[in-house]
Amino acid sequence: MNSSTIKSSHPSSNVSRHLELGRRGEDLAAAYLQQLGYRIVATNFTLPVGRNRLGVPINVEIDLVAYQGDTLCFVEVKSRVSDWFAPPQVNVDRRKQRQIARAARGYRRMFGLVGAPYRYDVITIVFREDDDVRATPEIKLLRSYWTEDQLRKRVWSDRYYD
Repeated sequence: MNSSTIKSSHPSSNVSRHLELGRRGEDLAAAYLQQLGYRIVATNFTLPVGRNRLGVPINVEIDLVAYQGDTLCFVEVKSRVSDWFAPPQVNVDRRKQRQIARAARGYRRMFGLVGAPYRYDVITIVFREDDDVRATPEIKLLRSYWTEDQLRKRVWSDRYYD
C-alpha cells in the first residue's frame, strides 16, 4: 500500500466519525429536551439565508426547534469527545449566532410566528474519550445563550471627542 492511499482513506474515516458523533449528539439532545418537557417540532431545519462573495448559496441548519411552554427555542447542539482544550460552546461564535438568528427569523416568518416569544439555546455534550458505551456523556443546557440584541452591529460616531 502506498502513502497516497493511506492519506486519502484516513480523512474520510475522520469525517464519518465526526459526523456520527454529531448525529449521536443531536439524538441525545432531543431525548434530553423531551425529558425536560420540551416539545420538539423540527430537527435539522435547513434554510438558505443568502450568498457569499462568490455567489454560492449559504444554507444554515438549526439543529433542533422546540417549544418549552409557549417559548419557541432554537437549539444548537455541540458534541465533543473531550473538553480538555475548550468547552464545546466556544464554537458557537458570533458568526454562527448571526447565521442561526437569520435562519430563525426565516422560520418564524415562514410559520407566522413573528410575534411569538423565542430564544436561542445551546446544548453541549461531552462524551468520554474511551469508547465505553456505558459511560454517561455530560450534557448541559445553556438557556438563552445569546440574544439578537447582542448581534446588532454598533453604530460608530464620526465624532471622536465630545
